Amino acid sequence: MSQNQLQTGSSGVPVNEVYWALVAKADKKFSKIRDLPYYQRTRYDTYFYKVFKVYTQLWKFQQENRQKLVEAGLKRWEIGEIASRIGQLYFGQYMRTSEASYLSESYIFYEAILTREYFKEGLHQDVNLASKQLRFLARFLTVCLLLNRREMVYQLVNQLKMLLDECKRTFQETDFKEWKLVIQEIVKFLKVDTAFMNIRPLRYSVVLELHPDCFPHVMDAKRKLRLRDALLCSYHPNEVKFSELSLDNFRMLQSLEWEPSGSFYQASMAPSSGTGSGASQNGASGPSRVNQDITDPTLPPNPRKAILFRPSVTHFMAVLGTVCEELPSDGILLLYLSASGNSSNPMSSPSRTGTSIGYSEHIIRGFQFPSINSDSSSTYPITTGYDSPDHSGCTADCLHIGPHGDGGMNCIYPSDLLPFTRRPLFVVIDSESSKAFKAMSGAEKGEPVALLLSPAASLTLPAVESSRLPSGSLFTSFLTAPLQSFILLLGFTGSDIEKDLYSKAENLLQSSLNKLGSSLAAADNLDPVWAQILPDPFLRRLLLRFIFYRAVLSLYSPSFNKIEFQPECMPCLPEVMSPMNSTCQTVVLKLANLFEVTNKFLFSEGIVLLDD
Repeated sequence: MSQNQLQTGSSGVPVNEVYWALVAKADKKFSKIRDLPYYQRTRYDTYFYKVFKVYTQLWKFQQENRQKLVEAGLKRWEIGEIASRIGQLYFGQYMRTSEASYLSESYIFYEAILTREYFKEGLHQDVNLASKQLRFLARFLTVCLLLNRREMVYQLVNQLKMLLDECKRTFQETDFKEWKLVIQEIVKFLKVDTAFMNIRPLRYSVVLELHPDCFPHVMDAKRKLRLRDALLCSYHPNEVKFSELSLDNFRMLQSLEWEPSGSFYQASMAPSSGTGSGASQNGASGPSRVNQDITDPTLPPNPRKAILFRPSVTHFMAVLGTVCEELPSDGILLLYLSASGNSSNPMSSPSRTGTSIGYSEHIIRGFQFPSINSDSSSTYPITTGYDSPDHSGCTADCLHIGPHGDGGMNCIYPSDLLPFTRRPLFVVIDSESSKAFKAMSGAEKGEPVALLLSPAASLTLPAVESSRLPSGSLFTSFLTAPLQSFILLLGFTGSDIEKDLYSKAENLLQSSLNKLGSSLAAADNLDPVWAQILPDPFLRRLLLRFIFYRAVLSLYSPSFNKIEFQPECMPCLPEVMSPMNSTCQTVVLKLANLFEVTNKFLFSEGIVLLDD
């Protein structure tokens, strides 16, 4: 091979030297950004674009000089490695900003890697290459789960299984034993997060739900707050999760985003030839595609979200403090905590307990949470069972966001959150110890807090569901998928419900929630804490679903008149929103009548169905 063949135009530097210099530069910048936290508003945006610019240059250079680089020894998997890094960069930026376009771009790169089989050549001869393919499939799985691309999820799971079987035959089993646990984790996750639970988007859809422009005017709203940030933290031993995303956080995360509308969603998922990306025709992937909107431009941006997986208390407090400090003046922060309480005699809760798989404490790290991880990093997964309420009478006053047995090192107390009430907070506590956080109301340091608190005890699901894996928290499930949760609570399965019946029920529930919203907005004695959040679509929807959930459990025969099964909110809502008020009872009656299960509820005398 002559020198002329390996030189770039006027520079006179061999192509392969230019390429490897770019690779080294890109690797150095990538290693720095992968360890940066996902929280902290816009602090790292500039650095992200600098890293992305280097990878754009690298990608374009290898496209324009592909033949010469191949002749100089460039392997196909090395091209795939670049594309994978770009996919990880996009995913990381989605986690920092919650902008759906970044998640879409990550999918584009990963899909191209899959279809072009960049890692296939030499896969069964090189254990390191096999490991790269396994990590790629796991990362792509996370992106597909978040985009709700279930067909691709099942395809990837099958590929993961087949590749692992082949690797076990080809290489020593000890090299891949931890990947068996990864497969068990995703299989368990998919058994729980069924197609029925995703029959409609968990994200806010202006096609299916009321557009914010159509919200009724709130009479007593002295100010309007927007949900700008959310901090989601879930810890339960043996909780259903994949990677570092628990099922409860997974559902809550989606419920705080806009669903891409059909008329605005750009489904151009076909990269230009040879790019392996969403690049333009000249191969320059990057900012031109980064800013492509896939949602209605008239809607506000998604609130930013920080997702914490098994944090230390000090890390949790540091993140909460940072997010509060950076909260815009018109913003409110949603704090979602799903964790077991300070029970002295934890028992197995039928609605939340899963079968222990006995996961290793050194499984391959969760691929993409909470940072863009290196291929060699590791984590410590959750392994034991959900704790359920202590029925011995002991009052629990904290949440465990880490394993029990470490004293107060892993405990969050109501008083821990009070310093952060100098900024507006909307707090959702999903725990048997949730009622302890009522102590926050009236003790705030500046801004009155809005509290949605789960019941102290969980209902046992009907026998038809008892043999199944858990569906996650019933409280969180109602807040994120109320109709599906209502149907499962009554003992039906997804296969029991015909599509037309489900559609009727969906329309009825949505219409009923809109009416509840109008009644709430017009109430004379609506507390300002609730009045100021009703104009926000995400918080308004959470509150209305909470009202529905409270009414269902208050009227449902197994939980009727049993305070341990009742959720609470602080401050109190107007009397018209009381579960025993005819307004709420009628909502439940109509839905129960549609499914012919009115006998499972105890309605007040005089509550009858009336034609609208």
